[in-house]
Order: sequence, then C-alpha cells, then structure tokens
Amino acid sequence: MKNIILFDGPQREHLLPFTYLRPVGDLRVGLLSLREKWEHHLKGRGSYITREYLGDLYPIVISEKNYIVNAAVLPDEDLVQRILALHDNEALLEDSDLVATCLDEQQFNRMMDDEPLGELTSFPCHCSLRVLGKLPDLLNEHDLELRRDFERITAGRRSAPLPASNRFWGDKKQLFIEEGAEVEGAMLNATKGPIYIGKGAVVMEGSLLRGPIGIGAYSTVKMGARLYGPVSLGPHCKVGGELSNVIMQGYSNKGHDGYLGDSVIGQWCNLGADTNTSNLKNNYGEVKLWDYVARRFVPSGRQFCGLFMGDHSKSGINTMFNTGTVVGLSANVFGSGYPRNFIPSFSWGGASGFRTYLPDKAFETAERMMARRNKQLSSSERIAMLKVFEDTAVFRTWEQKRED
Repeated sequence: MKNIILFDGPQREHLLPFTYLRPVGDLRVGLLSLREKWEHHLKGRGSYITREYLGDLYPIVISEKNYIVNAAVLPDEDLVQRILALHDNEALLEDSDLVATCLDEQQFNRMMDDEPLGELTSFPCHCSLRVLGKLPDLLNEHDLELRRDFERITAGRRSAPLPASNRFWGDKKQLFIEEGAEVEGAMLNATKGPIYIGKGAVVMEGSLLRGPIGIGAYSTVKMGARLYGPVSLGPHCKVGGELSNVIMQGYSNKGHDGYLGDSVIGQWCNLGADTNTSNLKNNYGEVKLWDYVARRFVPSGRQFCGLFMGDHSKSGINTMFNTGTVVGLSANVFGSGYPRNFIPSFSWGGASGFRTYLPDKAFETAERMMARRNKQLSSSERIAMLKVFEDTAVFRTWEQKRED
C-alpha cells in the first residue's frame, strides 16, 4: 500500500476559515475528503504536511517511499497516471509550483529539515489541473466531485433495497443505500444526478430529495426537508428546511425550516431555527467574498454565493445572512437585521455589534455540543483553537479600539 503525504500549498490561506483546524486534504468536497479521493486513486493511505500547531492532531506518516501531493489539487485519471509513473526523486511541476513528487525516507527528511535535496528531476505536469485555490472553488467543483465520488464508492457493490413506502424516479443504478440506513415515505428523484444514503443515515417521511445528493453516515434528513442537489452532508449531520448546493463537513446541524443555498458549513456548527441565507444579490451581480490573504472582499466569480461558516460557529433563531458571508471559527451570531459580510473568529453578536467570544466560553459550548455525539474536545484541539484566537485578533477590530 502506497504512502501518500498531502501538503498544504499556498492555497491553504485562501481556504480559511475551513483550514484553521484541519489540513487542506481533510476538506470534504462531495462525498469524500480530498485525502479519501487520493487514497482511492493511488491505492494507499494518506497523512498530511500542515501547519505546526496542527501537528499533534494530524501527524505525518513516513515510509521508505512517499508520494507527496499538493492537497488542493483534485485527482483525475491522467494526473494519477503521471504521479504513479514517478520514480524516486522525480517531481511534477505546474508553472514552477510543485504538484507531486516521489521521495524516499531520507530525501523526505531532508525536505522537512529544509536541507538541499540533491538531484531532483522535474517534469512539467501537462495536465488540466483542477485546484481548490479559493473558497468559491469548493462550490464550483462540488457537483462534479459528488458525481465522481458516487461512482468511486458504489462501483461493483449492491445497494440495499428501497422500501416500498418511498417514491423513486430515475435509474436504480443512480441510487445507493448502505445497510442500516432508514428511508421511509420519501420522494427521491435521481433523474438529474445520483443519490447516496450512508450507513445508519435516516431520511424521514415527507422528505424531497433531488440528486445529486450524498448523505453521510448517521446523518438525518428531517420530515419535509427539501434538498436540491448538489448537496453533500458529512457524517452525523442533521438537516431540515430547504438546501441547495450545500456542503456540510460533518457533525453540523440545520435542523429546522429556513433556506441554505450555495454554502459551505464546517464541523460542529448549528444554524438556529429559521436561519436564512441570501445567495443572490438584488441586482443579480457578481458576489464579492472576503479573502483572508487579500484582507478585503474580492470578486468570487459567482452570481450565486451564500454562507461560508467555519468550525464551531453558531447562529441564533431567525438569523439572516447576507449574500457572500464568511464566518470564522467559534463565532456566535444572533439578533435581528443582517450582520456584516465578514464575521471574525471568536465573535459574539450580530447586526448591532460584536464583542469577543472568549476561548473558555467557546470551549464550554464546544464540549457540550460534542458530548451529544459522544466526542470530547481534546487538549490538542484546545491548543489549536487558542492559536487561532491569537492569530485572528487582528480581525476583531473592536478589541483594538478599546485598547486605543
């Protein structure tokens, strides 16, 4: 089995806030994370080169032969074959940027110690690379990746039967139900894309699913929910209301009515009842989105663009998010009116203003939510979150005003 090491390239900073607590390779786009996609294609096991403060959470596994790959690059057959053809100390480059290399253990350790690698033969990639270079790319690539992941997961396998209480339209090959999933009294339309329902997942009566859709293990689609594909739910999510073009990384809830469109939600998030997102400007123009590198709003290239919410963030009931809103890590948003389009990490408040959500209070909330899924907030996670708290102080401008 091949040893794969996914490294965080320059794209990592543009993919914040989702990469504050995880490497780029741990991001979910479609049914699978980037690591899982590369493991499938290269027939191996993956680990990460990421920021030092995440090292205890995501340790590197080194072998005698290591395939080092830029985690932000999406795999396809052409690129995979080029990577598999690499010999030790050979690399693929795209415009002088490293795409992938094959290093033995000694060479890998030299690279990590910033020592000269000696002879490294490089080749131009000559591939049509698909790279997650910024937040909107998560949505741009979502539909295709969801369809491809469905093929990867279901190839050569037989679906559990669909109970007779449901209505189904489309080719039965486009529906896959894992053993242990519960689906009763729902309407499933796979004429426009596949529908995958994971192990232990529950699709309640009255739910309307229009593919492509992927429901992760032990996730729940509540009664009367309307899901317009592409929708990808990671494990242990709970959704209700209306969703369209949504990715949930896992362990997050939108359990009640309200609209969520063209949005990406991190882990351990909760959207309160009747939370709504705008994904289209009133003038139908291109949406601008906060970029952590530029430290300003930049054109997204999308007309439809909703909410990007980092891990452990929450919204209160009746919260309204404006078009193209970016919410950082551990923010608590509530109150009437539209809050600002960029909400820094560890913020507490809404349209009327914000104050700092102190880490101890944020940890208490995280612990309570995680306990509901029989999980614990580890000391390594606390340390990582404290690091993010320090690094993001520059964005909590009200703190600086108080100091002045």
